[in-house]
Amino acid sequence: MSEEAKKTAPAQEAEQPETAPEEKAQQAAPEQEPAAEAADPKDDKKKDGGWFNKKARELEAVKAKLDAAEANAAQAKDQLLRMAAEYENYRKRSTREADQKFNDGISFAVNQIIPILDTLEMAANAPTTDENYKKGVTMTLDKAAKALDALHVEEIEALGKPFDPNFMNAVQQIPAPDGQESGTVITVYQKGYKLGDKIVRHATVVVAE
Repeated sequence: MSEEAKKTAPAQEAEQPETAPEEKAQQAAPEQEPAAEAADPKDDKKKDGGWFNKKARELEAVKAKLDAAEANAAQAKDQLLRMAAEYENYRKRSTREADQKFNDGISFAVNQIIPILDTLEMAANAPTTDENYKKGVTMTLDKAAKALDALHVEEIEALGKPFDPNFMNAVQQIPAPDGQESGTVITVYQKGYKLGDKIVRHATVVVAE
């Protein structure tokens, strides 16, 4: 390089002005990102709408569970009522069957004893001079009557009553005596007994024509 060129280069470098402090600061400062745009009100509405929709779905789910629980409770209640009704019917049926068996047993036993009572009745009504004997038979009949009463066995009232084929057997029919209405019982050959509505033995009677 020539001597003139060497002298010219430093002179040119000296002539260039220094960069202003403001420009240096701008060059040194990093570029800032643009400020975030202002929030859009529509976005807020979308957010609110999404929250309400979520809550609505949750409420619907809870309501569905509640409806299902109520349906299950109603079904369980119906089943319990049915079971209670079935048990009550079973209890009543069992009670009736037990009562029926008990009454059948009582009826059978009384049927075995009645002929003995018939004999004692005949002995009590037979003429005798032995008052102690008659008294003893009468006392036995009284005890038998109390025993029958304790078992709820009743004598069928027949003498002087209208003839009833449900409770009586007519073995004879004779002209009605004076003052006796036709169709009434005028003589009882054998007493009849009943246990509630069950006939233990029909009364054997004579009926006026």
